[in-house]
Amino acid sequence: MQAEKRVTELVEEKISDRPELFLVEVKMLPNNKLIIHVDGDEGISIQDCAAISRHVGFHLEEENTIDKAYNLEVSSPGVGEPLRLKRQYVKNIGRELSVKLSGGEIKEGQLLSVEENGITIEAKVKEKGKKATLESTSIDFSSITETKVLISFK
Repeated sequence: MQAEKRVTELVEEKISDRPELFLVEVKMLPNNKLIIHVDGDEGISIQDCAAISRHVGFHLEEENTIDKAYNLEVSSPGVGEPLRLKRQYVKNIGRELSVKLSGGEIKEGQLLSVEENGITIEAKVKEKGKKATLESTSIDFSSITETKVLISFK
């Protein structure tokens, strides 16, 4: 969609002087809700989200990019949102992940590292009658269909 392309340009323009911030996604939902997810290497503040919202909203109205009423929402991706960019993986090194593979298998473990083509996680492997051991597994990005950060309340 043309509007999403323009919004992407506007967000990139607004954060161009802030190398620690990055655009995760722009999507227009069927109910005319325009969602912009922006993140940062150290997180993103509400002030940054508000500034991006004002910048994008102003230009969309000025240019009449979207010809019908819409609702603009700028936020960081929520905890339940899957990781989409390599940069998000780097930000989450040391955290527990749930990785769904293209074959349907799910691997869970601590993210140890992020390489050019994939990630390495360390998972507990329990064999019947034996004590659980830690095993490192490398996973190519091409075989990952979805990755979410696991939240623990322990």
